[in-house]
Amino acid sequence: MDVLGWLLDGDPAIRWQVRRDLLHEPDAAVAAERANVETEGWGARLLNLQREDGTWGEGVWTQRDWLGVDDAMLLLALLGAPADGERTRVAVDRVVRQVDWGEEWWNHPFFDGEVEPCINGRVLVAGARFGHPSELIVERLLNEQQDDGGWNCYAETRQEPGSFHSTVCALEGLTAYRDAGGPTDVAAAIERGHEYLLARGLMRRLGDGSIIRDSWLQFSFPYYWSYDVLRGLDHLRAAGVPADDRVAEAVSVVASRRQPDGRWLLDHEHSGRALLEMEAVGEPSRWNTLRALRVLEWAGA
Repeated sequence: MDVLGWLLDGDPAIRWQVRRDLLHEPDAAVAAERANVETEGWGARLLNLQREDGTWGEGVWTQRDWLGVDDAMLLLALLGAPADGERTRVAVDRVVRQVDWGEEWWNHPFFDGEVEPCINGRVLVAGARFGHPSELIVERLLNEQQDDGGWNCYAETRQEPGSFHSTVCALEGLTAYRDAGGPTDVAAAIERGHEYLLARGLMRRLGDGSIIRDSWLQFSFPYYWSYDVLRGLDHLRAAGVPADDRVAEAVSVVASRRQPDGRWLLDHEHSGRALLEMEAVGEPSRWNTLRALRVLEWAGA
């Protein structure tokens, strides 16, 4: 099967990343494809769902579903909506002008986040991608890093262990901030966070070496705040971390889930209502195939 051709038959959100990460086409060709994200397919559908008040109808966040502004803005960033696109600018401006975190979180503007690293990291990804990186979030994340190099939404002291879920969210946010040219030096915190993941082989306990959760060996998209091995590897790749022996087992897990036709399936989806239904569980997944192929290329596998 022509897997690259199949990927290029997909949504613009897939196509521009294939051109950048797998075909290594010139920047102009990638940008031209990326511009289509806000006018066609999933990106256009997501933008169409936004209301005049800047929300997607369910407030700034939702507890059991994936309908909040935080979910929508992260998804818009993951789709690759162009920050300079007219429709994207309108959507972001609505959020900036009208959405805050309410009295519980001191009416912080949306892009200044609240208190949990698993939320603030995702907000920082969107803020950095769309021109509103928050120094308040960066300061909080730097001050909340655990002694072991991870982050944990529920930790009350620095001595408590990090959480893979919180850590990957914080790392993605700080890396997006760094790549957007943020003025605060976050390099040391990012390096410590990467060492947290690498020392554990992206999936094992330090103490007895056991796999922390079997569910991390199955891949979903969107992943929201949840960790899995493919998300961890794809972050390291995007962050520019060289692949070393410590990623080998995790990379082999990704390779093992490749189907005979060269594609990867959508293994599962997180429970709760979602803003977009993009792919079906158990069916070939362009998101997982794209991400797996670029991880394997990065790892030389």
